[in-house]
Amino acid sequence: MLTASYLLAALAVVLAWPAPVALSRARWTARSPFTALVLWQAIALAGGLSMIGAMLVWGLEPLGSSLLDALGGLWLLVFGLPGAAGLGIVHVFALSAAALLGAHLVFTLLITAAKVTRQRVRHRRLLNLLSDPSPSDPKTVVLEHEIPVAYCLPGFTGPVTVLSRGLVDALDAEGLRAVLAHERAHLEQRHDLLVLAFESWHQALPWLPTSRLARLAVQDLIEMLADDAALEQVSAPVLLRSLLTAATGTAEALSTPGSMAAAPTEELSSRRLKRLLSPGGMLPAPVRAGVLCLALLLLCIPTLLLVAPGLLG
Repeated sequence: MLTASYLLAALAVVLAWPAPVALSRARWTARSPFTALVLWQAIALAGGLSMIGAMLVWGLEPLGSSLLDALGGLWLLVFGLPGAAGLGIVHVFALSAAALLGAHLVFTLLITAAKVTRQRVRHRRLLNLLSDPSPSDPKTVVLEHEIPVAYCLPGFTGPVTVLSRGLVDALDAEGLRAVLAHERAHLEQRHDLLVLAFESWHQALPWLPTSRLARLAVQDLIEMLADDAALEQVSAPVLLRSLLTAATGTAEALSTPGSMAAAPTEELSSRRLKRLLSPGGMLPAPVRAGVLCLALLLLCIPTLLLVAPGLLG
C-alpha cells in the first residue's frame, strides 16, 4: 500500500499545480467549453481524492494490504477487539489529516451552499418589491433602473431572469432575445451548481492553484456555453452588441455608490470577445473524445489506487 500512497501523493501534486496552470493557459478550451469544463471537474475531483487518499492509504498501511482489509483492521483497533494491529504516531497523524481534510471540504461546501441560498432568498424578496413581471414572459422581471443590466437568479421557488428598464429601452427585439437566451442557458444548464462547487473548493483551499485557477476558468467557460446557446437563436453581431450593452451597464452599476452592486454580474472577457468576433470553429471530435477519455482516466486512477492498492505491491 505504500506504493499506492506515493503514487496518489504524486498525482495530487501534479493536479494541484502544473495541470491547472497548463489548462488555464490552453487556447483550445474556447473551442470546446463543455469539454474543458469536464476536464476541470475531473482535475478538481481527482485532486481532492488523491490528497485525501494518499494520507488515508499511508495511515492504513500497517492494517492490511487492501483498503477493505485495512478498514477491517481499523475497526478492530478502534473497538479494542482481539487481533487488532497497532498504529504508529505517523500513521495516526496521516489518518487524522485525511479525516480533517475530508470533513473540511464537505463542511465548506455545505456552508457555502447555505450562504448562497440565504443571499438568493433575500435577493428574491427585494426583486418582488422593486420589479414588475415582464408582459411577454412570466419568468422574467423588469427592474426599474436606468442602467442596462441583465442577470439570472436561480432558486427553489423558481428561477427568474432579471432585466433592467435601461436595458429593455436600449435594445431592440432581437437584442432582448439574445440576452434572454443567454441568461436562460445559465438556468437550464444549471451553471449555478458548477459555480457553487468551484467556489466552495476555492473557499476551502484558497492557497491551492487548482481552486483559484479553476474558479476563474469555470466562470469564463459557462459564459461561453451560454453564448453558444444564444447563437442558436440570434446572430453573432446581435449577441455581441447586446452583451456589450449589458456589460457596460454592469460596469457603471458597480462603480456607482448605492447602486446595484449587490446584483450578480457577468464579465465580458477578452477571450469571449475574440471568440464572438472571430470564431475558431469547434474542436475536432477525436480531440474532444481524447480529452474526455483523459478526464475519465483521471477519475479512475485514484479510485483504483484506493480500492486496490495491493495490486501495486
